[in-house]
Amino acid sequence: MLSSLRLTRKSKAKPNGKKAPAEERKQYLESEYTKVRVVDLDLKELVVLPREIDLNEWLASNTTTFFNLINLQYSTISEFCTGDSCQAMTACSTIYFWYDEKGKKTKCTAPQYVDFVMSLVQKLVTDEDIFPTKYGKEFPNAFDSVVKKICRYLFHVLAHIYWVHFKETLALELHGHLNTLYAHFIVFVREFSLVDPKETSIMDDLSEVLCTPLPAAQNHVTER
Repeated sequence: MLSSLRLTRKSKAKPNGKKAPAEERKQYLESEYTKVRVVDLDLKELVVLPREIDLNEWLASNTTTFFNLINLQYSTISEFCTGDSCQAMTACSTIYFWYDEKGKKTKCTAPQYVDFVMSLVQKLVTDEDIFPTKYGKEFPNAFDSVVKKICRYLFHVLAHIYWVHFKETLALELHGHLNTLYAHFIVFVREFSLVDPKETSIMDDLSEVLCTPLPAAQNHVTER
């Protein structure tokens, strides 16, 4: 089973020591797009663990929901994410490599990478020994580490969508859905320390904007 993932960051300097060209304009950071959401909710309040709910139950429920929603969001632009257009799984200056259970490093295309991620996560969340659904069935001792692994993978998919496929998302008028999903996900993983901040730092500028509640007059809620 493909079970291990690492990442390699490209150097920001060329071999001759010169700095790489300035990053291109980040269209997804433009205010006319960041203010578009599909709901107007206090996301912090939404992710807080309810008093009557077990922590692992809460993590399992939310993780499964995010997996389904992010998989669905990616499916909306999957026809544009091909082996030719996305020859590597990238986001910002980062290339994500897949490592199999034997430690073999694979530089795969973005659609292959996403398929590896979604197939693995699907296998995990449907495994009764890891994500129990039957009454009385206990969660495994290392359940939190499984959730952290899944959330790290899902973040990579979201980052790739923003960096490479935001134009297509705009054309489909689904940026409000993407913004809301991303903000909800980031607030959730921060609440329970599920993803290392160094991992998500490439999207800190967007996280700061989307995770800060907008004034009511600026919040463009799109209902679909």
